[in-house]
Amino acid sequence: MTKLSLQNLKDLSEKVSVPNYSREQLSPGILHFGVGNFHRAHMAVYLHELFNQGKNLDFAIIGAGIMPSDAKMKETLAAQDYLTTVVEQDINRSAATITGPMIDIITAPDFGRIIETLADPAIRIVSMTITEGGYFIDSSTGKFDTRHPAIQADAANADAPKTVFGLIIAGLKARKEKGLAPFTVMSCDNIPGNGEVTEAAVVELAKLSDPDFAHWIHTNVAFPNSMVDRITPATGPREIEIAATRYGVEDGWPVFCEEFKQWVLEDNFPQGRPAFEDVGATFVPDVAPYELMKLRILNGGHAAIAYPAALMDIHFVHEAMENPLIAGFLSKLEHDEIVPVVPPVPDTSLSDYVALIERRFINPNIGDTIPRLAQDGSNRQPKFILPSTADRLAKGLDVTGLALVSALWCKYFEGVSDSGKQIVFNDASAERLQAAALASREDPSVFPALEDIFGKVGTNPTFLARFSHALESLREKGTAATLQDYLDGAL
Repeated sequence: MTKLSLQNLKDLSEKVSVPNYSREQLSPGILHFGVGNFHRAHMAVYLHELFNQGKNLDFAIIGAGIMPSDAKMKETLAAQDYLTTVVEQDINRSAATITGPMIDIITAPDFGRIIETLADPAIRIVSMTITEGGYFIDSSTGKFDTRHPAIQADAANADAPKTVFGLIIAGLKARKEKGLAPFTVMSCDNIPGNGEVTEAAVVELAKLSDPDFAHWIHTNVAFPNSMVDRITPATGPREIEIAATRYGVEDGWPVFCEEFKQWVLEDNFPQGRPAFEDVGATFVPDVAPYELMKLRILNGGHAAIAYPAALMDIHFVHEAMENPLIAGFLSKLEHDEIVPVVPPVPDTSLSDYVALIERRFINPNIGDTIPRLAQDGSNRQPKFILPSTADRLAKGLDVTGLALVSALWCKYFEGVSDSGKQIVFNDASAERLQAAALASREDPSVFPALEDIFGKVGTNPTFLARFSHALESLREKGTAATLQDYLDGAL
């Protein structure tokens, strides 16, 4: 086994692909907030492939992290010269690649250095993967939450910010004072209209301390929308062991992902950009149709299977898809209720896309887990499931399957699986979600009455009737029998 480092690249097994560019050839062009597994399996891989072609070597990545947990990522990656082993796994094959487009990471509490780097004229793109919950969106309004304590703190201390958006504002202000053109701000998170959402966050925060500068940002800074896609599980001992035994690489934080990847972007980069289209990305005038398709069908599909699988004590996603009740539930839900309210997508068959995601979900080599899919539902359900529910209700269409998804989520938050095993939650709103789920035993309407999550859907009579009936069935019959009733048209 060979410890991963620049010096040891030549000693790695022939089973592993290594960069054909050197670190000395690279110079920074991108600062990226949120150096997690998805970023290293997605944008960093696109850049790696470009660098291997000898292109855009002046767009290397400097990572930035504002969370305490980011320090561990920096410590691990710095010890291996910021190299990452990316293991792509399809159903019948796998391949390991050492990627090297990252050259540094800056973490809290060194916020001053982050601002200095943002003000560097070499930085032309600031990108981010900060998860759906990192955008300070008030679920009840769908807008940026200016009342959040972290946002209020940045507004009161604009010269010493601690949020991603406050740092971006400080970096833009420093560039403006130097007479430098602003960088492009690019979100790579699963949020509808992620560029527009990011712009709203930056502009609204700037308004709290400097309305004139907020107007300047709105007028001068580009925020392209994008759609990103690649299933990328968390790294654990299993992945570290496979990297070591199968590929001979001692990597403290390897990334395992599916072979498939997709990136659709608006071409709005005034200061230039890498030629991502040369390595498979797609530039389009309007990302929205692709984005909506992915959020509703793929992310909605993940959200749909997470809770029945958890209630049936299933750990891996591919194992859930091997269960005919869960696989049947996903297929019927997608074809009967989700796809009919997804607008057409240019040059794309939605039924073929459903078949593609079902194949991706059943890939046993990924090792994606149900706990990962089940986490952070308070942010994911309002983005991935409830919009489809709302669209169908607005059209007067039935929501039997979608209401069942919500009922399964409620049952999950009662805290025990069908076999009586304790469920471990991973959600910032877990305490109040569980309180509402337990209270719904007496009154089913209590759970969907969480207005910041369910909005108007939670008070719709059709939805409430379907939700209440599904929840009663789950409690009386269990998950498997309820899914069977749904498949039989008897729910």
